[in-house]
Amino acid sequence: MKKIHVSWCIAVTSGSFVVGVAIAPTWQLFTWWWFVVATICVVVGFFLRRVSGLPFLIVGAVIGGCWYGSMEFRDSQIYTNFFGADVHVVGRIREDPTQRNGATALQLDRIVMAGIQLEGQLWTNSRDRIEVKRGDIITVQGIMDEGFGSFSAAIYSSRVIAIERPVLGDVGRVVRDWFADAVRVGIKEPQASLGVGYLTGQKSALPEDLSQSLQIAGLTHIVVASGYNLTILVRLARRLFARVSKYLSTMSAAFMIVSFVAMTGLSPSMTRAGLVAGLSLLAWYYGRAFHPFILLPFAAAITVLFQPSYAWGDLGWQLSFAAFAGVMVVAPLFQRYFFGKKEPGTLRQVLGETVAAHIVTVPIIVPAFGLLSNVAIIANLLIVPLVPLAMLLTFIVGVVALIIPAVAAIVALPATWLLTYMTETATFLAELPWAQTELVMGEWIALPYYAALGGICWYMWRVTKFSLRNVNVVE
Repeated sequence: MKKIHVSWCIAVTSGSFVVGVAIAPTWQLFTWWWFVVATICVVVGFFLRRVSGLPFLIVGAVIGGCWYGSMEFRDSQIYTNFFGADVHVVGRIREDPTQRNGATALQLDRIVMAGIQLEGQLWTNSRDRIEVKRGDIITVQGIMDEGFGSFSAAIYSSRVIAIERPVLGDVGRVVRDWFADAVRVGIKEPQASLGVGYLTGQKSALPEDLSQSLQIAGLTHIVVASGYNLTILVRLARRLFARVSKYLSTMSAAFMIVSFVAMTGLSPSMTRAGLVAGLSLLAWYYGRAFHPFILLPFAAAITVLFQPSYAWGDLGWQLSFAAFAGVMVVAPLFQRYFFGKKEPGTLRQVLGETVAAHIVTVPIIVPAFGLLSNVAIIANLLIVPLVPLAMLLTFIVGVVALIIPAVAAIVALPATWLLTYMTETATFLAELPWAQTELVMGEWIALPYYAALGGICWYMWRVTKFSLRNVNVVE
């Protein structure tokens, strides 16, 4: 009969809802009676707000998530009628295209086939390298096949029929490309693309060899649209105006979140990053604190509510939340257990967060790719602490290039030197013969792995009595 704070009721409900959505493809509930049952159980659980009410919250949220996911899954099943058929598909490019080996990989939403609007997302790989951008409307033809991850269907070798660029289009992408072109006035490639990647999360502009080197070195997270880039910008905006006004500091950081999300697009990792940063900023403004075990399931539930297919195998969504758990839970516990109450410096903090994120994401990365980076910790230690400086110098170059293009090359020298160091370091580490190891690991390993990791974290928490409630990504 012990009472429970309402925030923990929200956490239990959110986590159970995600579980329900995840199992929807195998346990489908369609009738509206299931929604009524779920609502009654959740209301009873929140009314009791005691330990005895937790079973009501869990059962109700799982049923509700399963019902909600079943609705979405049923709508996406219409694609099965076209598997094996030669189809014409019209869709909007939802994320930046990926160019590799002379071909172009696209992620499409707002799908239209035979004049009918369909739910879900489609992945297609064009045979040729085509010049398209996020937000373009494209028509492709090819043999439709079964999808993977969060994609309802796929066309593995398509032919582009037509490309249409809306007049307004994706405004955030237009602003990003406009500023990126200004940066390239002062900084040459591939350093320019790396700097733009830091600022805007645009990985697609990187040369293939550099992109592969960053992947082998375990550095992809610093150039994709992720929480790390956004956290740097939010912390900078908040601290810049903190002495002037708390309200101004909050508004500037909120503007940074909205602008960054608009430029990068609503990818799974960016949706999570924007939501977590926004909630953390709101809690900081009102003098509150979100416990990571509350913030994590709540953010996951919101993103799954926005896009249920994330819970059905979207690797980016899984990695984003796993890394977030590592940074917000595992890293602080490691720091307190091994170093006591002494606050970590920049180097120790980066090292701790890198090791923690690496540890937590291993059971996801290895089964998916069959590879494990052996130089990730070294690479992150040598490069990540300098990323905020690289972002600042790149931004200065872009602003100067827009105002006085003639002096952009001179102003860009510090940024060029720093970015050159980063590209050459990543390339050197990636070319080491022992840079990565091939591993065969089944997905089943994740359950005992995370159980063991959870036991270790629980032991460190019991020994140190560290309050995770004090951890905030915007401070």
